[in-house]
Amino acid sequence: MPQKRYPVLTDYLSGVARLVRSYAVPAMENVALWHERDISHSSVERMIGPDATVTLDFALARATGVIEKLLIYPDAMQANLDRLGGLHNSQRVLLALTQAGVSREDAYRLVQRNAMAVWESTAGDRAGLFLANLKADKEVTAHLSEEHISSSFDDSYHTSRVDEIFERVFV
Repeated sequence: MPQKRYPVLTDYLSGVARLVRSYAVPAMENVALWHERDISHSSVERMIGPDATVTLDFALARATGVIEKLLIYPDAMQANLDRLGGLHNSQRVLLALTQAGVSREDAYRLVQRNAMAVWESTAGDRAGLFLANLKADKEVTAHLSEEHISSSFDDSYHTSRVDEIFERVFV
């Protein structure tokens, strides 16, 4: 697809990941043979060990190159989220409802009803529409305060541990 910047590199990584995952089955089959230590067991290990290690090393080097050259457009990302009208927060609202004592099935129905209204909206700017729908839904507000609903739309929740993740990876 011409709009993608890294399709060859990332598609290649996807294929290599399938190859590396394919080593899991013979490795698990070897577990039952650990006490026997016959030739069938060790021959599989002799193939998997080097192949998986070299392939993973190559894949990680390729992935590092993709990440180093990755271009990010925060304004475009925010515009795309705004076009969704807040729907990316639907899971958080669903969980808040279940934690408030609503059954999973009823919570799903309430969230889906309000989410579908956003999808069906012909409004050009959907920003905040899902939040407004939920706050206007008496069945939702019977279980969650408007403040609680609004807190489910705080996007910093999704990025609150980014620094911690990078510290773990790069230290």
